Amino acid sequence: MHDDARHRAGGEGAAPTAAAPAVRGNGAAPRRARVPGPPPSRPVHQEQPMTTSPGPSPSPGSAWLPPEQFAETLPKATVFGSVFFTDERDHPLHLRAVYSSTHPWQWPGGTTEAGERPWRTAVRECEEETGIVVSGPPRLLAAVFGLPGAPWPYATAGYVFDGGRLTDQQIKEIRLAPEEHDEYRVLPLPQWRPLMPARDFDRLRRVMEARRTGRAAYIGAWDWED
Repeated sequence: MHDDARHRAGGEGAAPTAAAPAVRGNGAAPRRARVPGPPPSRPVHQEQPMTTSPGPSPSPGSAWLPPEQFAETLPKATVFGSVFFTDERDHPLHLRAVYSSTHPWQWPGGTTEAGERPWRTAVRECEEETGIVVSGPPRLLAAVFGLPGAPWPYATAGYVFDGGRLTDQQIKEIRLAPEEHDEYRVLPLPQWRPLMPARDFDRLRRVMEARRTGRAAYIGAWDWED
């Protein structure tokens, strides 16, 4: 997941205890729009128009904008989805990014594409980066939000999903995408502390706690550094 570009991995909702990932993706069928029928007939009666004294005209600043113009005034954000794995001893898995020296150890995941939902992003990116295909239903561990900064002009909103516990054989079969990652490691939680920035380790600790308790974490200050 790209962190300088940036696809930084990052939670809300309940987070049940993890299960080992299956090898099948999960999609959602599109909904059909409901077309309302004609309204029931009813008698129509005429009312006399009400006369009111004219009020003051709205000031220019209070006028309603067309939706497309109003949208241009709103803050913008990029969205990501990522997958958190451990081994069967609950040791977290990370991938080492070749493109980021600031946040080198990351989870499989990336930025959403047009028309894509975060869970679908997490599943797609995980398969591309590791060869592992996770199946649903989604189990949310953390929602992550960060304000924009000098390196990137948009806010960041992301979702960390639980990929479950991998067997030793599944870990051995991981296939990295060399243009993105050159190594993976599975280590006990304390051993990750010296390998990553303090706030990356704090995020990892909170995601581990979310899995343990079944209560998703909200990480609301994952801001871009200036």
